[in-house]
Amino acid sequence: MKHDLIIARYGELALKSDGVRKRFENRLANNIRASIDAEVKVRQARIYISPKDFDDAIEKLERIFGIVSYSPAVTTKSTFEDIERDVSKYAEKLHEEGLLDENTKFAISCRRVGNHEFSSQEMAAFAGAVVVRKYSSPVDLTNPELTIYLEVRDNDTYIFHEKIPGPGGLPLGTQGKVVALVSSGIDSPVATYLMMKRGCQVIALFCDNDPYTTPEALKNFNDLIDQLNLYASGAPIKRRVVKYGEYLSTCKSDAPDKMTCVLCKSGMYKLAGKLAKKMHAEAVIDGSSLGQVASQTLPNILATREDLDVPVLSPLIGLDKVEITRIAEKIGTFEISKRDDGGCKAVPKYPETKADLDLVKQVKEDMNQEEQLEKAFNTIEY
Repeated sequence: MKHDLIIARYGELALKSDGVRKRFENRLANNIRASIDAEVKVRQARIYISPKDFDDAIEKLERIFGIVSYSPAVTTKSTFEDIERDVSKYAEKLHEEGLLDENTKFAISCRRVGNHEFSSQEMAAFAGAVVVRKYSSPVDLTNPELTIYLEVRDNDTYIFHEKIPGPGGLPLGTQGKVVALVSSGIDSPVATYLMMKRGCQVIALFCDNDPYTTPEALKNFNDLIDQLNLYASGAPIKRRVVKYGEYLSTCKSDAPDKMTCVLCKSGMYKLAGKLAKKMHAEAVIDGSSLGQVASQTLPNILATREDLDVPVLSPLIGLDKVEITRIAEKIGTFEISKRDDGGCKAVPKYPETKADLDLVKQVKEDMNQEEQLEKAFNTIEY
């Protein structure tokens, strides 16, 4: 099929006030341009994309947040003569591709914007008659096997038959910046993806637990960010790494062994919060799923977050592992996350699951947590 443009649609942007919607539309158009070599125009709640490479554009649009669906289309003029000619040609191409013949139940769906001498129903009936005359295909408006769409907009009409799902959400970069605690595991990359889908620009922080982890953990982190960056058109993820092993050693030597995971998570939140303030981010993201591991019980969540001054968002909090894994597989991070990186050797045999808040506060004071974290913070590098 020889298409000459792609029509992209957005969803909840249409519910915004005029000023906000315009700003979001402009951001979405800029994100598309950052990913695709194309002319991009926004008109009447549609985004019209004229790419130099159609195959490349079709592949990349499914990863640009804010797009609900998109359709490769053919442009014609909004007259009976032009629509009749080009619907006939379009039907011929569908026939050549094996999508339309005398047995194909089809429908015409027409949407009209502007002032015209015909209604949407009249144009749909007219275009349907063109197809029937050509191939004697049966019309089925209830359960068609093929739908040919006409969008009549002022002087131009667009013909298409596909509506390819986009990722939806909000345009990346419209909801401010966040610091995401990203490990080499399955959960945190999925949490990061979901907040990107809600329009957040991401700074990814990796806590390098060497000597309790292997170099493979850092490699997996970088590979995960490379994969997530496929969805970061217009606002690439920034990476930061902090040397966290010395702080972990202090936790193991100066605190009860069973509290290692609680103190580890507490320190990560605080470092992420400090980085957020430094880089003008407004929240911290993590991959917590309630009850999944020792540090994610309700008492431990309270104990690890009780003294933070930056909000922590946990988009996976109500999802189970099967649901999280399904998303990871969809976005391409699962195969990276399931690589064996040796795990973390600092995890105690019997980790605390019901941390006593007063005891946690006392232990953090006894081990000079703030001083230890300041030393770690000074090791953060790109």
